[in-house]
Amino acid sequence: MTEQSFSIDRMEHALSLFGSFDENIKLIEKEFSVAIVSRAGEIKIKGDEENVDKAKRVINNLLDLLNKGETLNEQNIRYVISLVKEGNDDKLTSLSGGDCICISAKGKPIKAKTLGQKKYVEAIRDNTVVIGVGPAGTGKTYLAVALAVSAFRAKQVNRIILTRPAVEAGEKLGFLPGDLQQKVDPYLRPLYDALFDMLGAESFQRYQERGNIEVAPLAYMRGRTLDDSFIILDEAQNTTPEQMKMFLTRLGFGSKIVVTGDITQIDLPDGKKSGLVEVIKILKNVDDIKTVKFSDKDVVRHKLVQDIIKAYDKYEEAKKKK
Repeated sequence: MTEQSFSIDRMEHALSLFGSFDENIKLIEKEFSVAIVSRAGEIKIKGDEENVDKAKRVINNLLDLLNKGETLNEQNIRYVISLVKEGNDDKLTSLSGGDCICISAKGKPIKAKTLGQKKYVEAIRDNTVVIGVGPAGTGKTYLAVALAVSAFRAKQVNRIILTRPAVEAGEKLGFLPGDLQQKVDPYLRPLYDALFDMLGAESFQRYQERGNIEVAPLAYMRGRTLDDSFIILDEAQNTTPEQMKMFLTRLGFGSKIVVTGDITQIDLPDGKKSGLVEVIKILKNVDDIKTVKFSDKDVVRHKLVQDIIKAYDKYEEAKKKK
């Protein structure tokens, strides 16, 4: 049993560190089996020597985030804890206070929240074609849309084009009401949501009417050459190899392409190959094309999303062994 003490200079940082009803500190106590108390600006940590040291490193990293203007929440606290457990918390300095990708319609700065996200953002900035692969909740689509809006505002591109394959995930497209556009709109809803968040509904509507923004099913891309555009293909695991080739060869001058998908959520009919799985192998050694793979640690949704992904991975691994 050991004890370490250190002081916090700013009271507002102490309040943010502890959180409502001490929820942040309780999380750290639970993860490292330590007891943490605060009195008169001083924090004491009691417990096993190794765990006390790790808990102190977590707190110091969280205080560093607060000093750089970040807001603490369960997601980034759990992320810091996971990095400390792995001994990778020294890499946090490259993330904290990182550059803002763009400002949302509500004035919120959008930044990379994990090292995997930072790698993805840098890859998109440095390459013409980027393939982002990983589980749900890792920000693949959201960050790609943020970078597209940033490039559009900076006049680096004239258009943003967002597309998805309209593959039926257990539902039948024909039973949906309306014409073809109305039938496929539900499949494109996550892309609309991201754009509304970045631009606001009115600006989005205005740009869409002018033709600066296009949200369309993948089938609408055939036969086109897309110059000066930021093009995002979402849910790419549901493309066939032929559709993927068709899409990638739409690339024109002054354009960028981002392909996102999750190869564990393929909704194609049995026997059909995923274009995403194939393209990663085909283009792995091509210059100016980069594949970024996310892990469950990059999930920035509710903690349960991370737990669900881990449980499914474990189940699939056990199934393979059998």
